Amino acid sequence: QSMPQKAFIYALPIELYKEHGIRRYGFHGTSHKFILDSTAGLLNKPVSQTSIISAHLGNGCSVSAIEQGEAVDTSLGFTPLEGLVMGTRCGDLDPSLPGTLQKKLGKTADEINDLLNKQSGLLGISALSNDCRTLEDEALKGHEGAQLAIEIFCYRLAKYISGYMVSVPSLDAIVFTGGIGENSSLIRETTMGYFKHFGITVDEQKNLEARFGKGGEISTSSSTTSVFVVPTNEEWVIAAEAAEFA
Repeated sequence: QSMPQKAFIYALPIELYKEHGIRRYGFHGTSHKFILDSTAGLLNKPVSQTSIISAHLGNGCSVSAIEQGEAVDTSLGFTPLEGLVMGTRCGDLDPSLPGTLQKKLGKTADEINDLLNKQSGLLGISALSNDCRTLEDEALKGHEGAQLAIEIFCYRLAKYISGYMVSVPSLDAIVFTGGIGENSSLIRETTMGYFKHFGITVDEQKNLEARFGKGGEISTSSSTTSVFVVPTNEEWVIAAEAAEFA
């Protein structure tokens, strides 16, 4: 809710926002809140002075740009379909594509919605699975669909993170969380490989060790920006905020 209008208003007739609330809302807020608080502790900084780009990666995925303790942009939109490639969701695509599918394939609106939300993403690209663990195993065996799915997933993620550097000029850290973000050293290594020309580098051994709830800093000592893995706890945030009303 702290996002400025330039981040949440779509380039549609403004009446759609004013009269019907059509705008970008974002999701995974409780996770990004927990990651912000935890990373501030790791950096020994007040939350209000902490700036991070947080990547929540699971079957659903989102990136949040947080400047000085406030979310200023996020990749999910009016629904959880926008943004990154996800387990079964396509993420960003040409808005005219649903109409094309309707005309060329005769699909109904419900069928198109099902295709974009439940048959796409990692599952659709690989034609194999939406489970990153399965895809990594099969990619190592030479499965081309699994290899392509991982490549696209990481490339799109890297583009979002780099784009949000514009929104977070005082960037302290890039943080990975969620089932994939916390446990897949391959996804983190591949994604951060796109940032070497920014001077942001990951320590291979630290990255391999930061799995299964361990977390920690995975960047090299010479990296221009810190990179962390922080296990999320959305339930704790929900319980803590609910307790305020008890």
